[in-house]
Amino acid sequence: MTDLVKVQFHVNGRPVKADVPTDLPLLDFLQEELGLSGTRLCCGIGVCKACTVAARRVPTSQAQPMLACSTPVALLQGQSITTVEGTGSMEKPSAIQQAFLDHFAFQCGYCTPGFVMATEMLIERLRARPVRPDQLDAAIEDAVGQHVCRCTGYARYHQAIRAVVMAEKGLVTA
Repeated sequence: MTDLVKVQFHVNGRPVKADVPTDLPLLDFLQEELGLSGTRLCCGIGVCKACTVAARRVPTSQAQPMLACSTPVALLQGQSITTVEGTGSMEKPSAIQQAFLDHFAFQCGYCTPGFVMATEMLIERLRARPVRPDQLDAAIEDAVGQHVCRCTGYARYHQAIRAVVMAEKGLVTA
């Protein structure tokens, strides 16, 4: 018999209360219980980063990457999780999602949600602490360099991220 634990947290701004098995991965909970299919399972061990979501331990904290494939829901008490569904919609994509489309940044799109989430967190960090233009490529690499894409070779993702960062005032210092 599997032990259950009560958890309360937020997903995309909505409160969630559930009794979950102690070892239930967040990815399974998102897909099976909440119907959020955007977060992807790829490697299943947290190496590829396709399952990246944004996590805030407290509402005012800066979002940190969380690997949904290997993080148990039981550990999320009081946290706020944002998935790719919380960043934009088909009718109104986020600036990042639109840039990925405009730059033809992906082919199959399987890894794209992880790249979107990592970029959203990069932009949040840059709003709090802008970088010099000569530091931007390193900041992008730090944010998405560990993400695995088997189709594109990463150049178009990088170009799209750079375009979004450069278009928003205040992310890069003079």
